[in-house]
This record gives sequence, structure tokens and C-alpha cells, in this order.
Amino acid sequence: MNCPRCARQVDGSLPYCGACGTRMAPTPAVAQAACAGCGTDYEPGDLFCARCGNRVGSRVSVEGTIEPTGTLLFTARGVSMGPKLALLDDQGEIATVFTLERGEAVIGRGDADIRFGDDSFMSPLHARVEMREGTLWLRDLGSRNLSWVFIDEPTRLADGDMMLIGSQVLRFRRLGFPGPYSSDADATRRMGSLTPSADVAVLEQLRPDGSVRDMLHLSPGRSIVAGRESGDWLFSYDQTMSGRHAEVRSEDSEFFVHDVGSRNGVAVAVRGEKTLKAGQRVLLGDQILRVESM
Repeated sequence: MNCPRCARQVDGSLPYCGACGTRMAPTPAVAQAACAGCGTDYEPGDLFCARCGNRVGSRVSVEGTIEPTGTLLFTARGVSMGPKLALLDDQGEIATVFTLERGEAVIGRGDADIRFGDDSFMSPLHARVEMREGTLWLRDLGSRNLSWVFIDEPTRLADGDMMLIGSQVLRFRRLGFPGPYSSDADATRRMGSLTPSADVAVLEQLRPDGSVRDMLHLSPGRSIVAGRESGDWLFSYDQTMSGRHAEVRSEDSEFFVHDVGSRNGVAVAVRGEKTLKAGQRVLLGDQILRVESM
């Protein structure tokens, strides 16, 4: 090192400069820690061990927790920048706030940036959130129980879309338009229900193993309401469903799902990736997270 007074080169082990006698300040040690997997030292800011690839750092900071008074307590890192996700408790109150320091994070039960080790409904690597060009994206990573986004506006349904209404998982399937019916050999026409018109789609109620328990057919111009007490499809046994919960509305040749003021909301499973907005809620495993800020 160089002496701060005379600029002479000084041995770092010596307490004084041999030329002018100036006291030398000790060289600050670089804080290091050892990888739990192989014992190799790593520096602050490293995410993975350079030797074995084990995760040693974090891209997420836990920014605050909730006390019984309901006041959010921020740590010294409360001024950190990046998208913020709030973990909600059973009453819908904020339990913990996560800040995506680097604008991205993997959420899961295993080796993830935001980890929920006790959630048996969450896959080890369940979903990924990433900030790109000012937009926050959510991508499902092939999880067993899917990643769900609660809708805040009417949402168009595509073939194979999954909906969560109360505790019911419903799948939307397109059937297509049937062809004309032909007469029998003796030109006699067959009788049948003329209304409603041709069924072009179906809603399927799914069991946990993916098998179909019940279904409701949809036809052009016909909208249906699902609820616990009133509507076209009733689930009186589902206490998490509101009296009138959701409506699947026919508009021209398309179908849209609407939340009709339910308490617990309507969620649609992510296919590929989905943009998120501030205030929007997502369900991953058994955890509900809300986007607090972008």
C-alpha cells in the first residue's frame, strides 16, 4: 500500500511508514462467507457458489412484517427499489413484504428466492416473476397446481382455460358447432330439445385427480351464473363461494368470465406468462400474494 502522506510504498504488515513515520490504516477485510455445500468462500452479492453452483445469495429482501396493531414495520432496507410483493394472511392483511432487488425472483417450496418450505401445494420451483421494460410478468414453471391470477375485469376464455371459483376448479372447453342432422332412411326427422341452441362449449368441474365430476354446457347467446345460493350452477356445499359468485357471459362467438362482486374473487390459471398490475393478487400453492408496487 502507499503512504497517504508521502506516497511511498509501504509493507502492509507494518504499522508506520518507514520514510515519514505516518501511521498506516489497516486494510479493511472483505467480508466473506462459506458455501454450505462445498465450503468455498464467496463474496457479498454472489447468488451462486462459483465452485458447486449452490445458491448462496438472495435476489429478494424481506422488507417488513405485520404486528397485531396492523402497522407495517419496515427494516433499514425499506428504501430499496424494485417491485414489491405482499404476502396476505387469512384475513387479507399484509403479513410480509418482499422486494425484488434485482427485478426478478423464483417462488417455490425448494431452492427459490421466495421460499415457502411448508406449503405442500406449492411445487419446488413454482413460478417466476420478472420486471421487463416497466412491466411485471408472471410465468408458471410447470407447477403441479398451476399459478392463478385473480381477474379485475371481464376475461375472455380460450379452449382449455382453468378457472378458480370459490374452491371449485372449472375448465372451459370448446366443442365447435355441430353439423346438420340427417334424416333417417325413411325421411323421418328425429325429435329433440330445440332450446337452447347448439352447445358450442362446456364448463367441467374437476376433481383433484383431474377427472371430471360434473359439467354445464354453453350455447351462443346463453350466459350462466355460478354461486352458492343463486344462479344456473349451484355449489351449496362450497363455503368459500359467494351467493352469486361469477358469470360466464356469451358475447357473439366468445365467452367471458366476470366476477359479480364475490368476496374471494375469480382466478384464471396462467398459460405461458401473464402481465401483472399493481394491486393484483395471485395464488401460488396455498399462498396469496399481491403486487404492492412496480
